[in-house]
Amino acid sequence: MQLLKRFVREFVREEEGQDLIEYALLAGFISLVAVTAITQVGQGVSGVYTNINTQVWQIPGAVGS
Repeated sequence: MQLLKRFVREFVREEEGQDLIEYALLAGFISLVAVTAITQVGQGVSGVYTNINTQVWQIPGAVGS
């Protein structure tokens, strides 16, 4: 039982590896935010180009109209 208590006590006090886990979580969060932002920007740009395309095709004498 003493060995288990000692192991748990040392495990809790040990700080090696905490930095690595924190950096990994931070990188994951930043990646998630970046993917979300890029997706939103991409959808906005697509909407702008769709709007421009619609307006160009409505011009009298436009090719295909």
